[in-house]
Amino acid sequence: MAYTFSFEKLNVWVNSKELVTKVYKLTRNFPDEEKFGLTNQLRRASISIASNLAEGTSRQTNKDKAHFSTMAFGSLMEVLNQLIIAKDLNYISDSDYNNLRTHIEKISNMLNALRKSQLNN
Repeated sequence: MAYTFSFEKLNVWVNSKELVTKVYKLTRNFPDEEKFGLTNQLRRASISIASNLAEGTSRQTNKDKAHFSTMAFGSLMEVLNQLIIAKDLNYISDSDYNNLRTHIEKISNMLNALRKSQLNN
């Protein structure tokens, strides 16, 4: 079995990776003219959450780690904003939006707890 890196053990990273999968599946149904617009933005922002968490674990100081958790949170809010816009444009259903929003709220709480623990160590 391959070595497991520390970020792979974070529940918040696992949940963030699941969000990426959901966003990719959802954006497959977006209009073709959004391929380089909202589709691309949503995908990139969702990937950024998990990527920042992974990069943050490689940092030496807790302050640096917390910085990357903060960046992950910013990307999470970017995803939420873009999902609100996608819903307003009727690209996603209320059901899909509510499902993703619940997932985002869970990740948000986990990121806040992680950042708090990083700053208090």
